[in-house]
Amino acid sequence: MAGRLRKRALSHCYFGRMQPLDPHNPKHLNAIVSVWNAACGDEFSISPRAAQFNIQPNTGILQDGRLVFDGGQPIGFVVARADTRSHLGWIEALGVTPSHQRRGVGAQMMAWGQAWLAGQASAKIRIGGGIRPFAPGVPVALNTQGFFARHGYTKAKSDWDVARDISGYVPRGAYDNIRPAAPSDLPALREFFARSFANRWQYEFEELVRDGGNISDYLVLWTERGVDGFVQTTFEQESYRPIDRFFMRSLPRPHGQLGPLGVSADLRGKGHGLAMIDAAIAHLQKRGAKGCVIDWTDLLGLYGKFGFTPFHEYAIMTKAM
Repeated sequence: MAGRLRKRALSHCYFGRMQPLDPHNPKHLNAIVSVWNAACGDEFSISPRAAQFNIQPNTGILQDGRLVFDGGQPIGFVVARADTRSHLGWIEALGVTPSHQRRGVGAQMMAWGQAWLAGQASAKIRIGGGIRPFAPGVPVALNTQGFFARHGYTKAKSDWDVARDISGYVPRGAYDNIRPAAPSDLPALREFFARSFANRWQYEFEELVRDGGNISDYLVLWTERGVDGFVQTTFEQESYRPIDRFFMRSLPRPHGQLGPLGVSADLRGKGHGLAMIDAAIAHLQKRGAKGCVIDWTDLLGLYGKFGFTPFHEYAIMTKAM
C-alpha cells in the first residue's frame, strides 16, 4: 500500500528539463512571452519588447533565470535578481502554462530561485517589485497568492495601479516652470536626484541615461535653485519604457502612463506635487493619450482628486530567508 501511494504522489510531480535563461537569445525571449501570456491572460499580457526590457541586466544587480521545456515547448520560466549590497532578492517573475500547472513545475522553479538567491546572501525575498519588474507584486486578479503562501511568503500590504480616461480632463492651470527635460538638463537632473532622491528613482534615471533612453520622458519642475521636481511619463511609441508593461489593454487607446513623481523635501506640502500631476496629465492629453495609468501606488486618495480610480491590485508578498 505504501509503495502504491508513493508512486501515485510522484505521478503528480513534474521534473522537466530546465535550462539557463539567456536574456539576449530571441528564442528565450519568445518563450517568456508565450508562457507569461498563457499564464496571465489578455489583461496582463506583454509584448516581446516589454519582455526584452524586463529581462535586461541592470547595473550592480545580479540576475539569473531558468526556462522549463516539455517536448521542446516552453512551459515555465523564472527570473531572479539580487542586490548584494542591501541583501534583498526578488523573484521577479514566475510563470507556468495552464496545461502544466499543478504538476510541480512552479514548485521546481521556486526551489531553484530561492536556492540561487540564498547563494547571493539574500536575507529577504520579494515577489515582483524589483528592478525592471514584470509587476509590482502578485496581481490579485490572477488568484495565485495561495501558491506563494505555500512557499512561505506573506502579504505585507496591497499596492495599486489607478486609471482613468483623460480625454475629457480639464487642466487646472498652466505651468511655465514645468516642461519636458532636454539633453542639456542632464547635469541639473543629476544634481536634483543626488540631493532629493538618492535611491531607486536616481538609479532608474541613470539606467535610462545609460541605455540611451529619451530624457524627455521626464517632466521637470524648475525653480531658482534648478530642478526641484520630476514626473516620468510613458507613451505608446517613442518612450524608453514599453507601455504594455503597465497592463493597459482594457483602457481606451492611445495609452499614456505617468509616475513615479517626486518633489524636493523642502517644497513638499506647498502644492507643487499637485501641479506636477496636473501638468503631466495635460502633457499626456496634449499628445493624444486617452487611457491613462498611474502605476504602483498606495496613494489612492491623492490620485482620486484627479479622477483616478483603482484599476489593478497587487499583493506585496515577502519572505525572510
